[in-house]
Amino acid sequence: MSFFDMPDSPIERVRLLENIMIEAATSPAKDEAMYQALRAELIQDYELKPLLPEFVRTNRSLKSFWPYISNVAGQYAPRRKHISDAFNPIVEHLEGARRAPLDAVAGDALATFDEPGVHAVWTKALARRATDPEGAITMARTLLETVCKRVLDERFETYNDKADLPDLYKAVAKQLNLAPDQHTEMPIKEILGSAMNVVNGLGTLRNRLSDSHGRGGKMPVKASARHASLAVNMAGALATFIVETHQEKATA
Repeated sequence: MSFFDMPDSPIERVRLLENIMIEAATSPAKDEAMYQALRAELIQDYELKPLLPEFVRTNRSLKSFWPYISNVAGQYAPRRKHISDAFNPIVEHLEGARRAPLDAVAGDALATFDEPGVHAVWTKALARRATDPEGAITMARTLLETVCKRVLDERFETYNDKADLPDLYKAVAKQLNLAPDQHTEMPIKEILGSAMNVVNGLGTLRNRLSDSHGRGGKMPVKASARHASLAVNMAGALATFIVETHQEKATA
């Protein structure tokens, strides 16, 4: 296949990359240049990079991929299944199977605010939501911590870099007039109070269900995809609200 034949759509390019790797796992690599071109393009995509199989991210060439896949299994069928399974998250994402309406809204807002920083954390949270629930919960809190610090930085407000999320959010809420005690209207106070509850709840959920701390004894509840979706969706909604409020006040 020549570069002129490269598909236009992301899903077709990902499928092409998958097929090239399946072929390379069963016979001498024939599409080295195409593999490197597709890999380079996807690696540079902030949204898709976290969803790529780890063996794509770590192997710059099909030649270096061969020792890895050879150790996975001695037979061709298990190798093909291993590759296909690893590509499922990115394929399902592009086909919309794992997307929620919030994903795009939050993604656009966070990319506009800080693509290499905040948005990169958001895409990692999305990538782990179904395949690594504990990791996704950790990234959900990291997202809010990163947003809060970034907002405080832009407003030239000092903070303790080791401060926990509730303290960081309180500082941001005060700056953006989002603290419940800064308002008198009961509906507004209740909504803003709920935002603080989300922050505190994420901290509790992360400590109990995520992979952020070592544990002793029996774990009472194992993190599942639904826990991860709850954490990531709440964090994404609140992060978007903070960013949009910050940007609106900056231009007022």
